[in-house]
Amino acid sequence: MKLRNFLTGLVVALGSAVAAIVLRRRAVRRRERAEIYLADGTLIALTDGQSDAERLLRHARDLLATARL
Repeated sequence: MKLRNFLTGLVVALGSAVAAIVLRRRAVRRRERAEIYLADGTLIALTDGQSDAERLLRHARDLLATARL
């Protein structure tokens, strides 16, 4: 009986962890962001909602809309 309770708890914990990872990835994927790669190899990521990102994201949306035509 103790083994069964342990295994049930383990399955529930693993299922919760997998669900949290999947939901986190979906949430991150839906946010708009601009990634800027510099010559020295560094990366600057600007996400939707940051003041600096708004101008870049607006231009990126325009470029993508033009490219899809």
